Amino acid sequence: MDILIKPIITEKATRDAEDNNRFTFVVHSKANKIEIKKAVEAAYGVSVTAVRTMNVRPDRRVRYTKTGIQTGKTNAYKKAIVQVAEGDTIDFYANI
Repeated sequence: MDILIKPIITEKATRDAEDNNRFTFVVHSKANKIEIKKAVEAAYGVSVTAVRTMNVRPDRRVRYTKTGIQTGKTNAYKKAIVQVAEGDTIDFYANI
């Protein structure tokens, strides 16, 4: 099971990383906080002090088209906000 799927790079997540040393990831839906902590420490070589997780619900959409009403939804996923120790940082743009 691959724990870390991808980092979330938005304005809010970037501001949180710069100000509070918190980094946001999309993680596997069955992963717990201990597994997330070990995966981040192994992948980026930092020490993690806290992990917060949340399940993000799917967004539902309704479109009115010529052929009728089309309904759909996005996928649900689990998001983890990882607090890194003071002095440590994760550089997402190093591999580009």
